Amino acid sequence: MRLDDLDPTEHARDLGRGGGGGGGMGLLGLLPFFLGRRLGCGGMVLLLLAIGAYAYFSGGVSMTGGGGSSQVGSGGFRGSEACNSEERLFACRVMTSTEDTWEVLFRQAGRSYKPATINFFSGGAQSQCGYASSAVGPFYCPADDGVYLDTAFFDEMVQRFGARGDFAQAYVIAHEVGHHVQDLLGTSAEISRRQAQGSESEANALSVRLELQADCFAGVWAARNRDRLEAGDIEEGMTAANAIGDDTLQRQSQGRVMPDSFTHGTSEQRMRWLKRGLETGDPAMCDTFGAAAL
Repeated sequence: MRLDDLDPTEHARDLGRGGGGGGGMGLLGLLPFFLGRRLGCGGMVLLLLAIGAYAYFSGGVSMTGGGGSSQVGSGGFRGSEACNSEERLFACRVMTSTEDTWEVLFRQAGRSYKPATINFFSGGAQSQCGYASSAVGPFYCPADDGVYLDTAFFDEMVQRFGARGDFAQAYVIAHEVGHHVQDLLGTSAEISRRQAQGSESEANALSVRLELQADCFAGVWAARNRDRLEAGDIEEGMTAANAIGDDTLQRQSQGRVMPDSFTHGTSEQRMRWLKRGLETGDPAMCDTFGAAAL
């Protein structure tokens, strides 16, 4: 994917090793609060394999980040200076592209878009949603409008899941930005309310629809930047979506599939909704909550 001409986002932070802004309890202490809620795309991959459990982030209060080059505690720098490696620079350029794309789409809908902050960390990160180790993979925290990424996850994508290529990496980031879009639109809060009123299986089913919409939104972003795609990019994204389907992950980790526990969707569903976004480029076509959507 050709992004070299883009400036890296100014909405970036380097949190350093095992630290960063935020506060609050560690992840285990927050499990009762997060029960029935979501981790990011990459987070579900590694969490399933590591502990065979699910958790979800939703709700929270927005906080704008980014800008300038001041240091962030012991973690490092803000703004473009946080994009201080090849992998981080690529991620920052993906974020710039998502900002440009969703700003236009929101403006066309008569709304304003507030960019998410991308927070780089190593080992673990303290967000306003709690502490998480790198084992959970990339995730989005709506409480601070933050996408959290340890770029070592890109190596995991290749080595463990066979998901190669820069577009596979971009898809992971764009999926997390899709959750940010849902937060801005109020979708996440509404689904969280409905989850709290239903059974565990009903909450899981709603989570699947939320995650598939984030996949579709990632496809919309890619479609709106089709002139930047290169040969093989779409196939890379489909390979990644296939690798992180709930059925595929459960079959690999425990040898059997339990549909009632699905929270992100099957491999077929994830590929289908990513493709829907790619083919239409229209967020209105990402209604995964319709009766026949799945």
